[in-house]
Amino acid sequence: MMKLSFTQLTTLCVSISLLTAVPAVATEQPFAIAIHGGAGAISKAKMTKEKRARYQNKLKEAVNAGYQLLVQGASSQQAVVAAIQVLEQSPLFNAGKGAVYTFNEAHELDASIMNGKTLNAGAVSGITTVKSPIALAEKVMEQSVHVMLSGEGAAQFAKAQGLELVDNSYFDTEARYQSLLKVKKKLAQKEKKLKDFQAAHQTIATEYKVGTVGAVALDKAGNLTAGTSTGGMTAKRFGRIGDSPIIGAGTYANNDSCAVSATGHGEYFIRYHVAADICARMQYQGIPLAQAADTVINDVLVKAGGAGGVIAIDAKGNIAMPFNSEGMYRASRSSNGDSFIGIFDNE
Repeated sequence: MMKLSFTQLTTLCVSISLLTAVPAVATEQPFAIAIHGGAGAISKAKMTKEKRARYQNKLKEAVNAGYQLLVQGASSQQAVVAAIQVLEQSPLFNAGKGAVYTFNEAHELDASIMNGKTLNAGAVSGITTVKSPIALAEKVMEQSVHVMLSGEGAAQFAKAQGLELVDNSYFDTEARYQSLLKVKKKLAQKEKKLKDFQAAHQTIATEYKVGTVGAVALDKAGNLTAGTSTGGMTAKRFGRIGDSPIIGAGTYANNDSCAVSATGHGEYFIRYHVAADICARMQYQGIPLAQAADTVINDVLVKAGGAGGVIAIDAKGNIAMPFNSEGMYRASRSSNGDSFIGIFDNE
């Protein structure tokens, strides 16, 4: 019987272990995207099969536009902008082409975007002639030393950046105009009775105070981005600005926690710093995304009287889309194979 030396035995054992070792399985960084087309008084009774199909098809187109970019290795920022632009170009949503009218029968649009890796952000408000507000917000983030630009100055910056400019009438839609006429009629009746515009405006139905589009995404590099775009509130006056262009209120992203885009009655989302609050609860309390988002939307906001919802995603690709209103247009798609499109609760 052949005897092996210690060195020979060691070499043999190493060789056997190499031959029998189970190869390590490389786990790919998850990636995902979620979008919303606004929350509010969306009547289930008035939602015909044809109308539902139109909304679902456009939501599907938008979420797929962003998801396909993520599949190809594009950044979450690119995916967010692409998805939002699909919604901005659709008259179905209160952003871009479908923006609501101000009291003076014009359109003033807002948008913002935030990069979770760099914490850089860009926002615009009171936009009247830029075709894609989210594209302008991105330019502010990348090509200026500022975070927010407004009105005529923002338009000048857009022109300098070579973005497409349009006449304000580009945003016109008959359905939104009819909504404005209804609101103005109600306001006139209420003002006459209450002798106060502010008090009268508070009596207007929620459906005229909400409406936004947004997207959040996680890319293959593990970076988060959030973006939001809106036409604001029907019959708004005095240059009113909601939460959509305000970093921390309507939009927030941080790789250490999550990315959030909000939709709802903006004044409440500003006061309660909704988007950033959700991320802060994750980061500092160590609670899961779903719990943080649900607490803010269905506890904090409900107690305050605020209506709306959010879409949110964390660094692991977990998605939460809570809302406390009658409905919220929303969709998501993940690298794990999950996909979702819904309007009402329990969908």
